[in-house]
Amino acid sequence: MKYTIKKDPHEDERVQEVIEISGQNIFSCYQYSRCSSGCPMAEFMDLLPNQVFMYLQEGDVDTLLKAKTPWICAACFTCTVRCPGGLDLAAVMEAIRELQLRKNYDYVDPCKVEERDILPPIALVSNFRKFTL
Repeated sequence: MKYTIKKDPHEDERVQEVIEISGQNIFSCYQYSRCSSGCPMAEFMDLLPNQVFMYLQEGDVDTLLKAKTPWICAACFTCTVRCPGGLDLAAVMEAIRELQLRKNYDYVDPCKVEERDILPPIALVSNFRKFTL
């Protein structure tokens, strides 16, 4: 059985970029999961809020860049209020959205949104504010 050694997440450029943009020490999350249990949008997310920190701590930024979760986050700060460590997950979600946009990765194409698509308002607002052609 072969094991692959992952790059140290402390040295990963994209993890450091998320930390820099958000101003949060993602390595101080101890996975209490209070952010996920109180999140009003969790049922619509493909990754739970605490899993965002888990993937960042593991250095798996690719999974986060492909996820719907950062775009579904309503930035209601329930996660921040409930976190015993005082981490601001809403700032981390915004940092991930910013990273996606900086890398020319737009999850929602406003030109292709149809009336039947059910999207959280924050996804549309964030995208319309930052969408560039």
